[in-house]
Amino acid sequence: MLLDVEIADRLKRTDDGLVPCVVVDATSGAVLMMAWMDDEALHRTLTTRKATYWSRSRNEYWVKGETSGHTQHVREVRLDCDGDTLLMRVDQTGGACHTGDATCFDADLLLADAEASDRVEEVRA
Repeated sequence: MLLDVEIADRLKRTDDGLVPCVVVDATSGAVLMMAWMDDEALHRTLTTRKATYWSRSRNEYWVKGETSGHTQHVREVRLDCDGDTLLMRVDQTGGACHTGDATCFDADLLLADAEASDRVEEVRA
């Protein structure tokens, strides 16, 4: 399978051929996770609407939810203005994080204004 040439030509990849992909919930807009894609993972995602990523630790492709059941149906894929980051809007079933949490970004709040910090605490409660 080959990624469309017009898309492939616009991508700016890391030295190992990867592009970061930020994943957000299509309904709430919450940032769910960040993962890596190469041309093949992006092609699979665009043709199946199943979020497919490249695992740097396992050195293999993985379809989100294939083993956990926590799937991502892809509603939209965007490429940023520089061509070096993808943004995907998904319908998330189950937790997006490998820990089972709803998002990968709820563990460590490093900086927030008081109002934002209060909102984070309300969500956790």
